[in-house]
Amino acid sequence: MVQRINYESLPEVPGPYVHAAKHNDTLYVSGLTAFGTPAQSGTLLEQSQEVLAQLNTILMHEKRSRSDLIKLTIFVRDISKQRSVRDLLADFHQGYLPACSLVEVSHLFDSDLLIEIEATIALQS
Repeated sequence: MVQRINYESLPEVPGPYVHAAKHNDTLYVSGLTAFGTPAQSGTLLEQSQEVLAQLNTILMHEKRSRSDLIKLTIFVRDISKQRSVRDLLADFHQGYLPACSLVEVSHLFDSDLLIEIEATIALQS
């Protein structure tokens, strides 16, 4: 059975989907963005910080740690600015490196958005 989850402490989902779907011992997190937050019109670094804060909120809600991150898929509008994102991610992971894909895209669903991050999280160690 699949459990569909919206987290009240995260920005409202701007489309016909949920923040995450739980199946067996895995949580699949929809693309998180800075949409609807003060960081929405900010820099790539500011938006990245907001998105990672949202991801951390999900981890805390699920009583999981960063070591439980299995995979991230990161979509950025300008890959030439990836250094700031990579440095931020290195600090965020605290040595627990997940599998990761970094993809440059021409647009996200709102013109202000510069980054979107999807995650897969193990719910049991």
